[in-house]
Amino acid sequence: MATSEKHPEGQCQCGNIRYRLTGEPLTLYICHCIHCQKQSSSAFGMSLWVNRDEIEFLSGEPKFWTTRGDSGATKICAFCGNCGSRIYHASNNDQEPCSLKAGTLNDTSWLRPIAHIWTKRAQPWVSINQEWYRCFDDEPDDDELLRLWRDSHRST
Repeated sequence: MATSEKHPEGQCQCGNIRYRLTGEPLTLYICHCIHCQKQSSSAFGMSLWVNRDEIEFLSGEPKFWTTRGDSGATKICAFCGNCGSRIYHASNNDQEPCSLKAGTLNDTSWLRPIAHIWTKRAQPWVSINQEWYRCFDDEPDDDELLRLWRDSHRST
């Protein structure tokens, strides 16, 4: 983790839910799927994969609802019941990493995404530098995203 914090912390928009990451991120990418656009009220979302048991909630308890992603997979969405900020997305399998919404971190200056996914859903005005990022029309294999992250952090 290239942050000044040993254990980065984050919170929802109103501060009701506060958390700390106790482990290393597994990957970070930018997602242009329709669900991420709606969830973020923007052109894309940033997804920081972390192991679920490495998110320590310091205050507040998230609420949950379930939907299906563009891939058709079930997605459990954790959010603040007070302000509605999305905290993370996860599958039904507790052993799989979850997708922390990276914008909820208190310090985002150290974040360096390795890819853009679902680019076929990207807004036409979004310009992606394909020399800097791997781009995928839809959802790539999880192992590819994990490998790209590991490769990008070998030299740091």
